[in-house]
Amino acid sequence: MKNKTFFAFVSPSIIIMLLFIAIPLVTVFVQSFYVTQTVYNTVSVETCTPSFPTSICTTSKKSVPVMDKDNNPVTKTVYIGFDTYKSVLETGKVAKLIASGHFFDIFTNIDFYKALSFTLLFTLITLPLVLGVGLLIALAVNNVSKRMKGPVIFVSLLPFIITPIIGALSIKWLFVSNGLLTRVLEKVTGHEISVFANSWSIELLMVFYRVWHVAPFAFVLFYAGLQSVNKDTLESAIIDGASRFERIRYVVIPHLMPLIYFVTLIHLMDTYRVFEEIIGFASQAHVISLQWLTYNFLEPDDTGNRAISSASASSMLTMVGIIILLAPVLKRTLRDQKKG
Repeated sequence: MKNKTFFAFVSPSIIIMLLFIAIPLVTVFVQSFYVTQTVYNTVSVETCTPSFPTSICTTSKKSVPVMDKDNNPVTKTVYIGFDTYKSVLETGKVAKLIASGHFFDIFTNIDFYKALSFTLLFTLITLPLVLGVGLLIALAVNNVSKRMKGPVIFVSLLPFIITPIIGALSIKWLFVSNGLLTRVLEKVTGHEISVFANSWSIELLMVFYRVWHVAPFAFVLFYAGLQSVNKDTLESAIIDGASRFERIRYVVIPHLMPLIYFVTLIHLMDTYRVFEEIIGFASQAHVISLQWLTYNFLEPDDTGNRAISSASASSMLTMVGIIILLAPVLKRTLRDQKKG
C-alpha cells in the first residue's frame, strides 16, 4: 500500500517536471521555424522636377509598410523550416570557404563559428584551472589553524558571492587606460599599456576573471569532501612512506572524484553559456560567444525588427552543443556509479 501511494505521488511529479522543462524548449524549437515579417505594399510614386516649359515627371515603384488603424505596421508570420538554421550557420559561405581551401577562415569570418570556437576554447581552458585552483584552496584551508579557517573561508568565497556582471566590470575598471593596475604597470615597465586594444589580452583577462569567480564554488565542495576522507587510509599511507603529493594523488583525489565530476558538469554547463564576460569587458569587437550571439539577434535593428527566429535557432544549437559536451562526463559518471 505504501509503495502504491509513493509511486502515485512520484509519477505525476515527474510528469509535471518534464512538462515544465519541455514546454519552453518545444516553444523555442517551433519558433525557430517561423519568421515574422512586416507586410509591404508596392505603390507607384510620381516625382516631378520643375522645368520649362513643363515639369518633367518620372514614376517609380516603392515598397511601403502596410499600417493598421492604429498606425502600426502590419506583420505576418511565415513558415520557413530549416532556412533559419541555414542562415545562422551560413552554410553557403561555409561551402565556398571549404571549396577555396580556406577552412580556418570559417572560424574568423562567420559569426556563429567564431562564437563557437571561442566558447569551446574558453570552456575547456578554464575547466582544469577551476578544478586545480579550487582543490589547492581547499587543501590550503584544510591545513590552516581553526582560528584562521573562518576568515580564510570568508575571503575565499567573496568572488563567488559577487554578481557576475559586477565582478567583470570591477576587473575591467582595474585595467582600463586610467585604471589602478594599468597605472602601476606603466610605472613599472615605463611603457604605455592598453589591455583592451588586443584580442589575446582581453581573452586572458576573461579567463582570469572566470577562474577567480568560479574557483570558490569548487573550493566549497572540495573542502566539504576533505572532511570525510578516511583518516586511517591517510595514516597508513604516511606509515608506508607516501609523500604529500602521493597522498593527494592516490587517496584524496580518488575520494573527491564524484565531486570533481559534479563540478565539471556544472562548470561545462555554466561556461558554455558565457555571457557576462563579453558584456562586462565589452569584447564584442574582438571575441563573441554563442550566448552573446543569441542576445545580438534579439537586439532591434535599424527598422526596429528583432531576429527572433534566428535567436531561437541559435539557442537550440547552443543546447545541442551543451548536450554533446556533457555526454562524455555523464557517461563516465554513470559508469563509475555502476562500478561502485
